[in-house]
Amino acid sequence: MPAPTPKLNAFPVFMRVTGRVVTIVGGGEEALAKARLLAQSSARLRLVAAAPEPALAAWAAETGAQIVAAPYEAGHLHGSALVFAATGEAAAERRVVDDARALAIPVNAVDRPELCDFYTPALVNRAPVAVAIGTEGAGPVLAQMIRARVDRMLAPSLGSLAALAAQYRPAVERVLPKGLARRRYWKAFFTGETAHALAAGDAPRARRSASALLQAGGRGTGHVALVGAGPGAEDLLTLRAQRLMMEADVIVHDALVPEAVIAMGRRDAERIDVGKRKGRHSTSQQAICDLLVGLARDGRRVVRLKAGDPLVFGRAGEELAALAEAGVSSEVVPGVTAAFAAAADLGLPLTLRGVASTLVFTTGHDLSGAVLPDWARLAVGGATVAVYMGGSVAGSVASRLIEAGLGPDTPVAVVENASLAERRLFAGRLADLPALAGRGLAGPVMTVIGQAVAAAALDRAEPLAEPRLPARAA
Repeated sequence: MPAPTPKLNAFPVFMRVTGRVVTIVGGGEEALAKARLLAQSSARLRLVAAAPEPALAAWAAETGAQIVAAPYEAGHLHGSALVFAATGEAAAERRVVDDARALAIPVNAVDRPELCDFYTPALVNRAPVAVAIGTEGAGPVLAQMIRARVDRMLAPSLGSLAALAAQYRPAVERVLPKGLARRRYWKAFFTGETAHALAAGDAPRARRSASALLQAGGRGTGHVALVGAGPGAEDLLTLRAQRLMMEADVIVHDALVPEAVIAMGRRDAERIDVGKRKGRHSTSQQAICDLLVGLARDGRRVVRLKAGDPLVFGRAGEELAALAEAGVSSEVVPGVTAAFAAAADLGLPLTLRGVASTLVFTTGHDLSGAVLPDWARLAVGGATVAVYMGGSVAGSVASRLIEAGLGPDTPVAVVENASLAERRLFAGRLADLPALAGRGLAGPVMTVIGQAVAAAALDRAEPLAEPRLPARAA
């Protein structure tokens, strides 16, 4: 037989406090912390303190909380829905507890679980949605750690979405039959276009979507999020990206996105690799666009996971245009682009006051034509240039820039596998860049060129080329 489930000593409930008095006895830091927590509710706060500390008095004046500036008496508890003893003194708090219990009022003594009728949870507030985490007073720090993890999972717009759902509930119950149709509606409501419109701050579009969904009998269309996976390290993924990956039915990913990042999505999500690798284009761009449109039209929630940032050399424009033409809702979630990750690895300021005030993102392939691109002129003018996918064309990049007038001694830094543990760092001069071809680099390469590179922390970087020997005297 399975082991019996442990019994809770404190049963979690949500207590209605609208317009009711909650009394906090104490004038210091503990009382202020509890007051700030209770201020997230619509309760009326009464603070009892003979000599409230300045921070508490200022907070009460700012929020309109009542302060009773007098020595504590049992009469101060009359009419309270809840009482908190937060004096920091054991004898005083026991007196408050005894007085509250004599009046049949639930009471909490801060940091004294043995005196508590109830415990204060760590709270994730998305009003009217709330998540309360309790440990029966055994581990407040643990409760806060759990709260932080839950907070990251829930979109800031969740409360607004729940409030909108409450407004639509009567119409849904009137129009849709009980059972599958309603469940289908609410699933589409909370995960589809309505939710994404609110997350984008577009309340009118959210209402239009909710109404259209109702007219369609709860049969909603899918949604596509173009999500930046960052440079490779999974802990550089944004909170919004992780939330969408946990909601996704399908994850359509590039070849350069590491497995550790893809694995942060739902375990049961379908995964589709559409990555383009050097020398082998496994999936055409048109096929990718058609795939995204088809999945969304089937009602699927899709994350199109792109290395770095979707809008930086990620061909996001073509995919967004295809989705818009098909009438499919979409959004873009930024990611940490490789240039920023490489700069962070090197401690390299991409802009530097008095040295470089212009930053250029480009690819080495821009120099493959006969016409020199505008960014090359910017490089000569002192801009910092971040070259994506620059490993295989490093030699031609160097020669063309030198021909354009950029000094051969211009500082250069190169990072392979930026942000990852296996990254490699190189530093040298523009004239040294051709030597990169002999380094056996297999991962993504980021090259940064410009005077700002000289300010980087290059002590861990390998030299791009062998040190030059001083010329011998004749």
